[in-house]
Amino acid sequence: MPAIRGQDSKKKTRRHTRDLDQIHADLHDEKHLAQFKDEKFIEDLPGLGQWYCKECAKWFESEANLGAHQKGKVHKRRVKQLREEPYSQKEAEAAIGLTTDNGKRTTAPMEVDDEVVAN
Repeated sequence: MPAIRGQDSKKKTRRHTRDLDQIHADLHDEKHLAQFKDEKFIEDLPGLGQWYCKECAKWFESEANLGAHQKGKVHKRRVKQLREEPYSQKEAEAAIGLTTDNGKRTTAPMEVDDEVVAN
């Protein structure tokens, strides 16, 4: 059965890895990483889950493959991206103008037309 969006859409979703904000949370909180690793069955992982790259969220068959990956361009690019602090939800809302800054309240009384109020 052909893919709805073309043949390449199947490949892109299959190779999708964890997002940068998820990996950033893994690096700063060991509990978050342990929770991710516990979701996977050890028998289903490459190399029985012994060699894992935290920065790229990938499993490897052997220590040699992990070492070669860590010397590669893809890994180094990912490490460079992870050095930047990820945006928070508050920063994203402020960027599009959804801030809750109401400014200072004025204590001046509001002017009301007496004629409109009397009717």
